[in-house]
Amino acid sequence: MPAPCKTTVAVFKFSSCDGCQLQLLNMEDEILSLANEVEIAYFLEARRRTLPGPYDVALVEGSVTTPDEVERIKTIRGQSKFLVALGTCATAGGIQALRNYADADEYARAVYPHPEYLHFLPTATPIAEHVPVDLELWGCPINKGDFLEVISALLQNRKPNLPQHSVCLECKRRGLACVIVAKNTLCLGPATRSGCGALCPSCGRGCYGCFGPQPGMDLNSLVPTLRAMEKERGETARLLRNSSGYAPAFSKAAESILEEEKKQ
Repeated sequence: MPAPCKTTVAVFKFSSCDGCQLQLLNMEDEILSLANEVEIAYFLEARRRTLPGPYDVALVEGSVTTPDEVERIKTIRGQSKFLVALGTCATAGGIQALRNYADADEYARAVYPHPEYLHFLPTATPIAEHVPVDLELWGCPINKGDFLEVISALLQNRKPNLPQHSVCLECKRRGLACVIVAKNTLCLGPATRSGCGALCPSCGRGCYGCFGPQPGMDLNSLVPTLRAMEKERGETARLLRNSSGYAPAFSKAAESILEEEKKQ
């Protein structure tokens, strides 16, 4: 009797630092067990052997920043039954989306001696702006536990059970003092989805919003509080325009602040 076909999983990289792929490799024992359940058909950072599509699951890390990547993500979408945007670059453009609020050509001229050799887009955009995405897994990098839950859910044909609370709850669970209250430090924890284990607040620093906006959060109450704490004009807007700054909720809030400051 032939062995049952395994679920085929492909991992693709776009413009990114590879951090989310490294999180997959850092799972060590877990990834060995996972390899018994799925066929890792394409993962250039992990193995040389590649299998052609179609694939059951495509995991896509990175944002779209070049014309070639626009065409490539369309090809991957066409070859994949289920596509997961992996990490903050894939879900919100990542730190490279800072170019979206500046002049990318000016940056290229400042950094490269021959910018005319470059082929890039004026913006860095999330995967969902180019093709339909079935699931977004936020994080910079992603949370390994969340990733395993997503893969387990796909194998079991159920909806992933992912955390729905903000970073603030993680601080409370760790017994950390609120840096906003105790240190008068700007922090996006109340508006950021959990997953990092409150890493920055545990070091006495404010949250930078790496895991993206928490669904249902209230920036209308948080932003005035943060602006009242600013030591320098524009700090809150710059904080909102960090690694998840192109996420609509953060981007809109930052733009509102900047528009208001222009009128003052």
